[in-house]
Amino acid sequence: MPIDFLNKSWEKHKLDNKVNLRISSCLGPCNMHNVSLLITENENIWLGNLSTEEHYQSIIEWAIETSRNDQNAEISPILRTKVFDYDGDTDDIINRLFLSHSSSQYHRRNTTLQ
Repeated sequence: MPIDFLNKSWEKHKLDNKVNLRISSCLGPCNMHNVSLLITENENIWLGNLSTEEHYQSIIEWAIETSRNDQNAEISPILRTKVFDYDGDTDDIINRLFLSHSSSQYHRRNTTLQ
C-alpha cells in the first residue's frame, strides 16, 4: 500500500477536514489483501485486492470529489470491480477505528485503508 503517496495526496488536496484517512492493520477480512473501507453517511463500501496505483488514485479522486460536494461521490468503474460484501461485524470495526476519536469525526466521510 502506498502510504506516503496517500498521506501526501490528502495533504496536497487539503482533504483532512472533510474526508478522514485512517490506515490500519487488518480490518477484518484478513484473507483478502489491501482492503479499504469507504464509510459514508449512507453506506459502507468495502474494496478488496487493491493492487495498482490506479486503484489508489481512484480513492483519492473519490475523496476529492466527495470533499467538494455535500453528497458522496460515486466510486469509479475500476473501484466498482473491487467492491465486495463483508459478512462480518462492520459496526464493531468502525467502533474500534473511531474509539479514540470524537463522535463528530465518525459522522464525517471517512476512508480506512488496511
